[in-house]
Amino acid sequence: MKKTKVLMLGWEFPPIINGGLGVACLGLSKALAKQVNLTLILPKSDHSLLLNQIDIIGLNQQERVRIREDFQTDFYAELENVYTLPANILPYPSSVAAPVATTKKVKKSRTKKVVSTEFYKPFEIDALYGEDTIQKVIEYATISADMCMDWKFDVIHCHDWMTMLAGVEIKQRTGKPLVLHVHSLEYDRNQGNNNNWVYQVEKHAMEMADVILPVSDYTGSIAIKHYGINPRKIHSVHNGVEKIKPFKIEKPFPEKIVLFIGRVTQQKGPEYFIEVASKVLKEYPMARFVVAGTGDKLKELIETGAHKHLGLNIHFTGFLSKEKIHDLLAMADVYCMPSVSEPFGLSALEAAQFGVPCVVSKQSGVSEVLIGALKVDFWDVDKMAHYILMLLQDPAFAKTVSANAHFDLEHCTWENAAVEIKDIYDQLLA
Repeated sequence: MKKTKVLMLGWEFPPIINGGLGVACLGLSKALAKQVNLTLILPKSDHSLLLNQIDIIGLNQQERVRIREDFQTDFYAELENVYTLPANILPYPSSVAAPVATTKKVKKSRTKKVVSTEFYKPFEIDALYGEDTIQKVIEYATISADMCMDWKFDVIHCHDWMTMLAGVEIKQRTGKPLVLHVHSLEYDRNQGNNNNWVYQVEKHAMEMADVILPVSDYTGSIAIKHYGINPRKIHSVHNGVEKIKPFKIEKPFPEKIVLFIGRVTQQKGPEYFIEVASKVLKEYPMARFVVAGTGDKLKELIETGAHKHLGLNIHFTGFLSKEKIHDLLAMADVYCMPSVSEPFGLSALEAAQFGVPCVVSKQSGVSEVLIGALKVDFWDVDKMAHYILMLLQDPAFAKTVSANAHFDLEHCTWENAAVEIKDIYDQLLA
């Protein structure tokens, strides 16, 4: 049976990542590539991205040629900018064929125009997110759409707002069905402020899309309620988690560890974590609270911890590699995710894999699949502190919570997510 050809547009992809989006794109791509022919366009990739069955194209490694000559034909006269690309585009520059020379019959003209050709460097992007992110998103959309016009594909699959402009542009040019994978929404990230460019891009793209895949029912409900999207377009597909072999590390101190992992931003609720720490330490001083991550709230959080005299009982690690995060999980006794609005929450699944009992916000997608976790409203710091105290003081209870959550992990796989998405492709193309 002929495999579906999928053009996937992503922004983050390991090892070049900022958060959970890149991890999710990797896990889904690897599972989905077993069922479809997958081509992935990224703004930035490096030579370590060698994955079987996936054609990975980093625009930072692709050269373009802009032709600025008068072909003296009506067709080209109508076009302001014409680009050529290598006929056989492959992921890495060493294997990219040279641009094929184009010859045209030039009509005789009384005034001969000068023929000049300008070579453009590969798409230049330093950090994936910065002051010029919007500009880079627009450039990415233009280049991606130009690049794939001669390719054969059946479905366009976009990840988050950074690739939505590109997806809409390609759909309008080709008529191919557009699938939007929504890992988060501006309504979440900006705490309900809908009067900005990113929100408008998301709304327009979701209106144009054929199918929307939010990573949770929670995120799907936001698309319906706050973006006015037709619920018939929405099909939630929960994230999976990469299977890892858990291990344990002996702590270099006697205290138990309560762990927060994530971006230190308002959306993730780190200030509630500090408030909970203050309450727990009053009754259980033999605990250490660890904040693993960085963000615009980090300085304020450190100052709050000092103001509350938490001293040696709270630690701020900054950004940590995947290996260091696993080392922390191997030592942790409780994982706490007090997010104000969390589309999913992959770190909770990773904690569950390490056998760490989890206390998670009810305002999260992961609470839909991690049934065995303890759930609480993000603002209810008293209840959150109570749950953490129970887990720290009662090893048998902690073991039961951990075992229940570990059972839930059997269904949280990227393979299951890929099967759901493949079925959606089939329905679109039927």
